[in-house]
Amino acid sequence: MPSISIAEELAKKQREISISEFFERNKQILGYDSPTKALLTVVKELCENSLDACEDAGILPDVSVSIQKSGKDEFLVAAEDNGPGIVKKEVANVFGRLLYGSRFHVLAQKRGQQGIGVSGAILYGQTTTGKPTRIRSRPAEMDVAYEVDLIIDIRRNRPSIQKEDFVAWDKPHGTRVEIPLKSRYVTGKQSPFEYLKATAIVNPHARITYLPPEGEPIVFERVTEELPPKTVEIKPHPYGIELGTFLAMAKETKSYKLSAFLAEEFSRISARVAKEICEKAGVPPEMKPKSLDLQEVKAILDAIKEVKIMAPSTDCLSPIGEKLIKKGLKNVLGALKPEFFSPPLTRDPVVWQGNPFQIEVGIVYGGDLPPDQPVDVLRFANRVPLLYQAGACAITQAVQSVDWRRYGLEQRGGEGLPYGPAIILVHVGSVKVPYTSEAKEAVASIPEIMEEIDLALKECGRRLKTHLTKKARRAKTREKFDIVQRILPKIAEKSAKIVGKKVPNLDATVTKIMGVIWIEEAIAYDAKAKKHTVTIDLHNFTSAGKKFNLHALLPRSAKLGAVDPKPKEVRDDGKVTWELKRINSVEKGTVTIELLALDKEEYDESELYVSGVSPELVIGAEPLPGDWELEYAEFEEAGEAPPPEEDEGEIDYDETEEVLEDD
Repeated sequence: MPSISIAEELAKKQREISISEFFERNKQILGYDSPTKALLTVVKELCENSLDACEDAGILPDVSVSIQKSGKDEFLVAAEDNGPGIVKKEVANVFGRLLYGSRFHVLAQKRGQQGIGVSGAILYGQTTTGKPTRIRSRPAEMDVAYEVDLIIDIRRNRPSIQKEDFVAWDKPHGTRVEIPLKSRYVTGKQSPFEYLKATAIVNPHARITYLPPEGEPIVFERVTEELPPKTVEIKPHPYGIELGTFLAMAKETKSYKLSAFLAEEFSRISARVAKEICEKAGVPPEMKPKSLDLQEVKAILDAIKEVKIMAPSTDCLSPIGEKLIKKGLKNVLGALKPEFFSPPLTRDPVVWQGNPFQIEVGIVYGGDLPPDQPVDVLRFANRVPLLYQAGACAITQAVQSVDWRRYGLEQRGGEGLPYGPAIILVHVGSVKVPYTSEAKEAVASIPEIMEEIDLALKECGRRLKTHLTKKARRAKTREKFDIVQRILPKIAEKSAKIVGKKVPNLDATVTKIMGVIWIEEAIAYDAKAKKHTVTIDLHNFTSAGKKFNLHALLPRSAKLGAVDPKPKEVRDDGKVTWELKRINSVEKGTVTIELLALDKEEYDESELYVSGVSPELVIGAEPLPGDWELEYAEFEEAGEAPPPEEDEGEIDYDETEEVLEDD
């Protein structure tokens, strides 16, 4: 029959294609959809590779990236690092095979995870120029470096060595990669310079040198000798695990019993918890995992939601940390001197589909930043800058959905990017970042991630609002106070002279005019002792004595030295409370705090709040926020935490305030 012959003819044309062939024909998936973007993507992949290699070996990274023009629209991009090097037998496979890597199955926060990045860059280079990539690598135990020129055999997804040799290299250990490619060099927001600058912000432990095609080398010096916390591989957490994934794991496990499978293949499930899950699901714990059917798996997943299981271990994540976010921003902003760094925020880790993730946010405001442009949003995932596909990214969408008018920024209609002199930094760290594509340019809009970013942005926004409100009220009252202090004494002096009497005491008059409690702080730093001394003066310019509580939010990384008077409460999250004695009218109270183990730039303004007194009377501190007394859950090494609630999330105090205002 004709239909059979056609089918047979079509069958002859069927053949398997390699992953290299697929990406050669679909370069845009890996981020090579334009010559300009291709150059940045190659720089990005090489830089990520170097940073990961150094950190895995516990070495402070020293990375050099150079771009040299080698012909019309042709460049040679080279990256060199001081990492541990690669043994000879693995060099060709690491760089010449797509999807060849050691991190794909590892549940720990890493920059590269798919095994596509650098080999994809080499594939693009050889496709556009026909030239091989040169790799030089030297492990510390070798006297010389191994150097190889290779291309990728696209049909077989295998390296093809064109030339190899051992060469002398003055570097004791490290790797250098040189990729020739067709591309276009530009400057501006999506340039190699901006990428490396952003990389330096979230990798303050790295020294990054950039040699552009024209001009002098640019060096981003490291500002800390601390390596990021070393991540530890974990097993999948049961909360959020999907049905298909569970079934696949059950079919592949080497465990003979269901209870053993649960305890051995998932994190935070002990033998006791595994037994409890089986009982709630009505499935025998002795059952073979391979024989589970669909209904039994559904019952197990439902039971997992009802059983108390500890939150996932956090040592699989490597947050930048509040201290280093601020250091990195200050170091890279250079001549741009903002007036205010909102204390950066690192949220507690949470889980998405069994994968722990963590959100960090920092806001910079004022100073030399342009006031009439949209705010600059710096997006990062696993310490890597995201420069493209901003509109498709969960980070951008979360920033746009916040009503920034509440926090002192201009925003038409209460949505979209706000305008104002500000930079908003958002970092998503996870064992599995849900990128929108293999190019790793945007984070997918997963509800759990969107919610965490939203809460972090609002908390940072409240800190910005506190600063702006305090600044505006202080400026207005300062002007009034200066007038009172300057003019009243002169009036009193002249009046007394005219009537021939003594100059009267003006305290009562000043309190009637001012009618405020004026809180002012001074911060002194002792570099030798590495100590901040914070002096908070509380002037009562009201007509009656006042007794109230003072609250301060201090950096979690700081150690408290001498504090006078003794606080009523000191909490692990940096919250300190004083129950102040009565301060009589026109008198002053003082609180002194010593903060130890901080660098000078880590603390330049206190977050102060008051309670027990009308906030309208206070200048220099804000009313105590509603979330001050919340007990934030900490992940502990022992004990069990309650399972996540589906209907109740963290209280959004901004939305609550909005509802109250509407009522």
